Amino acid sequence: MVDFGEILITIGDFGHFQKLLLLGLASPHFLLPVFFCSFLFIQSDPERYCNTKWILKVDPNLTAEEQLNLTVPREQDGSFSRCRMFTPVDWDINAIREHGLNRTTGCMNGYVYSNMLYESTIVTDFDLVCEKSNMPEITQTIAMTGLLAGSIIFGPLADMYGRKKTTQLPVVLLVIFVIVAGVSPNIHVYNVSQFIVGAALGAYRMNSIVLATEWIGINKRSLASCLSQVFGSFGQCAVAGLVYVIRNWRKAQYVMAVYSLFLFSFRWIPESARWLLGQGRRDEAKKLIRKVAAINKRELPEHMLDKVNEEKKVEMKHLPFAFVLRFHKHELTSSCSLMLRFSLNLGYMCLILNVGKFGLNIFLVQFLFGITEVPAHLLCFWFLEFLGRKKSLQSTLLIGGVVCLLTLAFTPGKNR
Repeated sequence: MVDFGEILITIGDFGHFQKLLLLGLASPHFLLPVFFCSFLFIQSDPERYCNTKWILKVDPNLTAEEQLNLTVPREQDGSFSRCRMFTPVDWDINAIREHGLNRTTGCMNGYVYSNMLYESTIVTDFDLVCEKSNMPEITQTIAMTGLLAGSIIFGPLADMYGRKKTTQLPVVLLVIFVIVAGVSPNIHVYNVSQFIVGAALGAYRMNSIVLATEWIGINKRSLASCLSQVFGSFGQCAVAGLVYVIRNWRKAQYVMAVYSLFLFSFRWIPESARWLLGQGRRDEAKKLIRKVAAINKRELPEHMLDKVNEEKKVEMKHLPFAFVLRFHKHELTSSCSLMLRFSLNLGYMCLILNVGKFGLNIFLVQFLFGITEVPAHLLCFWFLEFLGRKKSLQSTLLIGGVVCLLTLAFTPGKNR
């Protein structure tokens, strides 16, 4: 019997087909960071005061300064309150001028925003200020929870229904719910949409890499992950450019929806032959293998294809005790890797989701975050191939941990 790995070497484990497949599956990662721009570029605490146009019905000739003086209370420092207003009354303007207003309430008719860096954000459209000022952080949490849910749900689905379907379905979800988010009438619809967008992103990111690696030889598999991350880094740079040009978050959503249609052009990407063999669908797998051999201009002996093994599922009860021990050792290693991954993502996301709080130009900071990752991902491929997985992981974790500790030496505001 012939193993699928031997078949892959014979037909070319990194030929023209694999390069096209990798480019097709990795390039959409360019768009993935862009989908988060609506809650990254928000100006979370904009200049504002309560909308008090009710008084213009009493006297439409009031100036803006007179309107504020009569309807908005002042703080202790003399500035106008940003979250309170005087309670409207049914008096004429002379009585209001003479007696003044004393009772205050929260903003009843929304807010008037000024000195905005953006034309429109989810903060200004949904009034996520004052008592709702924690909602942007909740929205970020919901989107991240969607990423987690997508990975958990679509991982097993990929084993049951194939890599191709579970890579294409998230694309459909992305296009639909990016548009839904853009037309959201309130924050609740927006949050549900972002949860589904996050789930779709998590599903595509995971299953696209799996599909690519199952067609690539073992010596080049790390390229699939590294190249996907490189496209993602360029996507972070594109986020800065997109929001710099389009300062309206809803318009940016529609632009992203149009770009998402680009992903439908990759319908030609085939199913994983390895997965097909694992499901006992030998005829379909053989047909794909012959096509790949033709694209790579390789000759495939027919007798080799007839002897190809089906990918077998591992059953613990039929394994020797020594192998079971080694299996549990791998489980422990995987658990440690998951904990490390959790720590890395926690630190990374804390930076990415707070680029607007560094006190610097947010567009420049976002661009630098993306562009500095490109050489890191390219070097990562070199490290993985020439230093090995273990040494690469140990060295990068050590460097990352040391740099994180060094940040403690810089106190807030010290170097401003």
